[in-house]
Amino acid sequence: MDQSNSNKIKVLIADDHAVVRQGLIQIIAKTSDIVVVDEAEDGNEALEKIGKLKLDLVLLDIEMPGKNGWDVLLQLKSSFPKLPVLILSTHSEDQFGIRLLKAGASGYLPKTSAPRQLIEAIRTIAQGGKYVSPALAELLVSDLGRKTAEILHETLSDREFQIFCMIASGTKLQTIAKELSVAPTTVSTHRSRILEKMNMDSDAKLIHYAIKHGIID
Repeated sequence: MDQSNSNKIKVLIADDHAVVRQGLIQIIAKTSDIVVVDEAEDGNEALEKIGKLKLDLVLLDIEMPGKNGWDVLLQLKSSFPKLPVLILSTHSEDQFGIRLLKAGASGYLPKTSAPRQLIEAIRTIAQGGKYVSPALAELLVSDLGRKTAEILHETLSDREFQIFCMIASGTKLQTIAKELSVAPTTVSTHRSRILEKMNMDSDAKLIHYAIKHGIID
């Protein structure tokens, strides 16, 4: 590793859009204390590189082909529990922010955030802190006084929520099984639990619920 980078915050960017990766690299390049040491265009490549590099933080897009950001986050929390992860997403904080923080992310930023917020988030997380935007902080406070049971999708496990989102987006069970590298029967079991927990009896109702609550467009 370049000795000039030894005292810098070493970051890997995982995003399937080259334009986004280059934009992030350009923003980070303007700092003197942060350096992008590598990049990945999908979840599998990210995990392979993370296992070989000495990193201080991972910038992770939540929607990628193959092994998506949800899977990467859960695997990182299992294999590299001390490695901080900052989630970047096209979704607003109220859709996924709280869920991802509970799943182990150290921070969550919509891709519409200002560059200064990105740099602030990286520095905060690299120092062992958590980063939430003012909007997400407000959501977290309101979440403390709210019964989880009142929001049906919050009764789901992380894996169930992930599959719920995929079903609601119109993804077939066979495709879900392939993308998650699990058996179709496993996906069917998860679907049954999702329907039971959310007191619904069809995918159509799941889709309607997801649209109503802004989980999908």
